[in-house]
This record gives sequence, structure tokens and C-alpha cells, in this order.
Amino acid sequence: MRIISGSSKGRRLFAPSGLALRPTPGKVRSALFNILADRILDASFLDLYAGTGAVGLEALSRGALHTTFVEQSPRHLQYLRKNIAACLLEEQSTVRGIDAEDFLKTLSSPFDLVFLDPPYKEEALEKILPRLEQDDIITDAGRLIIEHFHKRVLPETIGNIHFLKQYRYGETLLSFYGTH
Repeated sequence: MRIISGSSKGRRLFAPSGLALRPTPGKVRSALFNILADRILDASFLDLYAGTGAVGLEALSRGALHTTFVEQSPRHLQYLRKNIAACLLEEQSTVRGIDAEDFLKTLSSPFDLVFLDPPYKEEALEKILPRLEQDDIITDAGRLIIEHFHKRVLPETIGNIHFLKQYRYGETLLSFYGTH
């Protein structure tokens, strides 16, 4: 697994072996950032359930100003920190070793882009959706992107955030939300 484009293009990312972690495939990452296009430039980016950090690091590589990575697993945090260092992006990164729901309780300002890739187990997504309704998680022109299993149906609205569009890549869906 490597960074696809931008200032860190080609940098190798490290990931634990086994099925406990399901990194966003390169094809999906590439499509995501092609869709976001210029929105990524100088954006504040939140990578919830960051895992290896592949998505947040891709955002930084493509011009995001700063990425906050949220990952609860101590094992995954080791790989995340190693990947940030390998990409030389420590200055633009904040790592929070905390549960995503607990992190949202401490949120003090919104992000331009929020990427949410919870484990495909439905209870993870079910648990976090109510927190998203309670918080102003994205800026007025911001986007919330949820990566999820294609059979999982998401709500049309999440608080004041409305469904905009959906893209399918095999069994993976990217659902985009915004305030307008």
C-alpha cells in the first residue's frame, strides 16, 4: 500500500497483517480524491477510524493543511504513527488515540472534510451516527464522507447534514453529505 499522488507520492505505508484492519483500497482512495478535487487544498481533514492513516495521509499529500487522525486500537496507532513519520508529515498531523464517539464529544471546531470509515460491523456505524447529529462536525461548505458496505443503507439526513451523492466501488460505497 502506497500514497497515490501528491507530495508523498509513492511512499510505502505499513499495515498489520490479518483481517482486523480493512484499509481503504487504492482504487477507492484515488476515486475519493478525484471527486474531492480542489476541495482538499488547504482543508482541515478529520480521519475517523484512521487505521493505518492511508486516507488522511493521502489528503495531506494532496494539499490538505492539517489532518486529525482518530484511532482507538493501540496496535493500529503504532502503524499510523510509523506511516506519518515515513511520509514526513508529523507537523501537519494530530493523532488522537481515543474512541471516535469520545473524540466527537470533545470537538471544539468543525472540519472542512470528515472521512468516516468505521468497521463494517453495523453497530460501529449505528453508534457513531447519533453523535454526528449532535455536533457541528463540518464547516458550512464542508463534506462528510462515509465509507461503508454496499448493503448498508444510510439516512438521508444526519442532523443538519444532507445526503448529496453516492459512489460504488465493488462492495464499497462512498456516501457524501453536506449542509448544502
